[in-house]
Amino acid sequence: MRGLGDHLSIGERIAFHRKRRGYTQQVLAGLVGRSTDWLAKAEAGRRKPPRIDMLAELARVLRVPLGELVGQPVLMEDDRQQDDVPAVRDALMSPRRLSRLLFGPEAEAQLPSPGPTRELVEQRWDDYQAGRLGNVIAGLPGLLQTAQELEDRAARSAGERRDCWAVSARVHHLAATTLAKIGESDISWLAAERAMRAADESGDPLVLASAARAGTHALLANGRYDDAMELGHTAAVWLSARVDQNDPAALSLLGMVHLRAAIAAARRQDRSTATSLLNQAEALADQLGSDENYWQTSFGPTNVVLHRLSAELDLDNISYVVEHGQIEVDHMPPERGVSHRIDYARALALAGQGDRALAELRAAEDTSAQLVRNNPRVRDTLRDLIKQSPITGSARSSELFMMAQRCRAVQ
Repeated sequence: MRGLGDHLSIGERIAFHRKRRGYTQQVLAGLVGRSTDWLAKAEAGRRKPPRIDMLAELARVLRVPLGELVGQPVLMEDDRQQDDVPAVRDALMSPRRLSRLLFGPEAEAQLPSPGPTRELVEQRWDDYQAGRLGNVIAGLPGLLQTAQELEDRAARSAGERRDCWAVSARVHHLAATTLAKIGESDISWLAAERAMRAADESGDPLVLASAARAGTHALLANGRYDDAMELGHTAAVWLSARVDQNDPAALSLLGMVHLRAAIAAARRQDRSTATSLLNQAEALADQLGSDENYWQTSFGPTNVVLHRLSAELDLDNISYVVEHGQIEVDHMPPERGVSHRIDYARALALAGQGDRALAELRAAEDTSAQLVRNNPRVRDTLRDLIKQSPITGSARSSELFMMAQRCRAVQ
């Protein structure tokens, strides 16, 4: 288990770290530009949790990772406990990664070729999009080791150099995105940095654009919204000048860069920039013409709508999300559909529509239990629904409490 207990609310986490720093409520409230009454109600759960931008500011002042306030998930399979994240961390932080001169392979060592590894990493990408996070985490240590060996092979074989680095970038991108999804923000950034370095070495603009998505995921997970916006803007400008604007893969990658930057802007409470980026992505989706999945982007008109709803949720426009959030997502990869249902359920809960919120969470859980049960936003939503539930012992209360137990929202 990582971080504080999963049963703690966001307010309780803020209070824990405030006391740990020796701050009174008055002092911490002043440091983040809020009233003592605001902080007291936030810690006690008598108001809705602070927006993500305020949580990022609280995390900065309290000197803790953002994930410590929103709640770190613990990966668990449906039928058995399984947590291979330490093995992923070991693979990323092996001393052999520090120097090829010191730790390079023996001259006669047999090194893997890029083809079979490319097939394997694409299979794990399919697992990620299907919500089978346990499979991805279990496979990452071996893939990361193989990626390092491919980089060694690139130094030996000029003819395979680009392919070796491109596959390494895909492996590290998968690691960064998956680790950000399960709350491992620190090593997510390490994997993203290696993805972009490998993409640089590959010389392929599409590989670099894809790796830039990993960078934005990691920066968002760490609450670094300005940096995510800067990376998105720089990547979009660079890619636009180097690819065929009629290439559907390039359109998809460029569109996703805009969408991730738009979410960063929304979490930064910069509505005008978020809207502009969403509109640019929408134009690219219209040019693409349909929902596609080039480079595992799930990009197209539907994904733009889903990101627009997610941005409005971050911008605290709850009524808009409730009114427009009933989107057909069954044709989308499960990871995208589940992420939307979680956002929509959050908005419904904040609007006091508990029955509909619980139904969305149950539908999401039926699609991918792993994605739901390891999501801190789900736990916060379930705690809010328990507070709203007027009748203990009713069928709804029983169903709600059982789901809260499955998701570790309650002890």
